[in-house]
This record gives sequence, C-alpha cells and structure tokens, in this order.
Amino acid sequence: MIKVLSLLIGWVMDLLFGDPARLPHPIVWFGKTIAFFEHRLNKGPHRQMKGALMTIGLIISVFIVAYLIRHYLFFLPFNIGVIFDSVIIFYCLAGTTLIREVREVFLALDRSLDEGRTQVARIVGRDTSQLSAQEVRTAALETLAENLSDGVIAPLFWFALLGTPGMLAYKMVNTLDSMIGYKTERYKDFGCWAAHIDDVANYLPARLTAVLMICTPLHTSPKRGFFMRLSFIRKYGRQHASPNSGYPEAALASILDCRFGGPHYYFGELFYKPFIGQNERELTTQDMKKAVLVNRTAEIVMVVLVALRYMATMLTTT
Repeated sequence: MIKVLSLLIGWVMDLLFGDPARLPHPIVWFGKTIAFFEHRLNKGPHRQMKGALMTIGLIISVFIVAYLIRHYLFFLPFNIGVIFDSVIIFYCLAGTTLIREVREVFLALDRSLDEGRTQVARIVGRDTSQLSAQEVRTAALETLAENLSDGVIAPLFWFALLGTPGMLAYKMVNTLDSMIGYKTERYKDFGCWAAHIDDVANYLPARLTAVLMICTPLHTSPKRGFFMRLSFIRKYGRQHASPNSGYPEAALASILDCRFGGPHYYFGELFYKPFIGQNERELTTQDMKKAVLVNRTAEIVMVVLVALRYMATMLTTT
C-alpha cells in the first residue's frame, strides 16, 4: 500500500506542478555527470569500450545508490521513505510538462512561424530553422507521442517492476540515449551501447504505450476500429528508424488520420525517417487537443494498472 500511496502522491504532484524548474533535479544531475565523463572519455582509441563502461557503470550506480538510500530511509520515522518515493516519482514523470510545451508550440505558431520554430526547438533534437508550419506541428505531435512512452509509460513500467530505483535507472538510460545515442561521427561508437540499452529498456513500454493510446475510443478516429488501428501500428511502427519510437507515433497517426516522419537534419547531418501513415493533411490545433486527451487517458490507465499491480501483490502476500 505504501508504493500505491507514493505513486498517487508523485503523480498528482506532476499533474499540478510539472517539472520543478527552480528546484534541483536529478535528471539535470544525470546530464551533467554524463557530460563530465563524455568529454574526458570520448576521444582516442577504444571509444566503444569506454562508452560501454561509462553507460553500464552509470546505470548500475544510479540503481544501487537509490536502492541504498531508499532502504535506509524506510527505517526512519515519519514515513520519510514514502516522501522519498513520492518525490522520485514526481521527478521522473514528465507528462504535464510535455503537454504544456506542445501547447506552447501551437500557440507560438499562431503568432508567427519563427516563434513556432523557436518553441519546438525546446522539445526536439532536429534542426528547426527551416521547418514549415506543418513540419513544426508534426514535430511537436511526434514528440508528444514518443515522449508519452519515454516520459510517462516507461518510467511507470519500470517502477512497477523495480520500484523507484528501477525508475531512476531507467531515467539514466533515457538521458544517456538522448545525449550520446546518435549515429553521428562523434557518438556512433561511444554512444552505441547507450542507444542499444535504451532500445531494450523501451521495447515493451513503447508497444504498451501504443496499445493504451488506441484503447481510448472517445478520442479515436471513427474510420478505424481497434484491430484496424492495431494493424496500422504493426505496419508503420516497425518501419521507423527507431525500433521503439515508431509505435506510439504510429498510434497517434492512426488516431489523427495523418502522416508523420520524413527526412530531418540532426547536428548538421540529414537523417531519413520513413513516413508513418499516408494522409498528408494539414494538422490543426484541434488535432493537438485530441492528442493531449489521448495522452492523458493513456497515462491515467497506466497509473491505475500499476496501482492494481501493487495492490494485488499486497493481497497475495497477506
């Protein structure tokens, strides 16, 4: 019951506040730690081995440190352990902040194309300086779908399996991939282990995210039933350059009856992403609102599933 309480407190805190920009954030610390080691190790020979050792060492270290801290705190009075778990869950969930950022992209685009490009650059890694208005909207909605998996469903999935230490370890995996998991000249060797581990960590959560998204009948296209949408996801999800990102993106493309993907520049290099869907229609603010509703519904269902998992465990052990 303690984990259910911590889950609900942490999730409600994220709903109310989003990412605490003015407070110390463990993910920021993760990023600074990764940058510290990357600048010192990503040079000379044996880059792949050095990147592997750094990646595995950081992931294991985060899990062990979090486990030991949590273990110690639950021996203290005043439910300090519950507070620790709640705060970690709050920090690891990014649903509210992502939705706010995507809404801001559409609002900025209503003012001007340049403002839209600047705003979407906050949440995507691609070069946004030459994007059209349609490409800005597409980038924002692709990110909304992909990060529903990375920022909400996957952290909750690993919390369900390994508690808050597993949740934090997953966030280290995700941060490593977002910083060094690119096939560019600088990172293709050093970051390949980070990218592969992230692929493994997100394999089940990404597919679970897609299923949760298309199980929201109030917000899906009447043109497709559940099994048609599932077939759409299987067809287009596997065509994505990423083994995981394509599945939630395909789910949202199916729901909105639109097309995602295509070529984009990352760090000055052109990367081709296969198209997801065929309906090259103009995206609108109404599509964004529908996508937000889908995200929130999937998030609520996942929170309920994780809570039921811990309640079932509690009942079977009593």
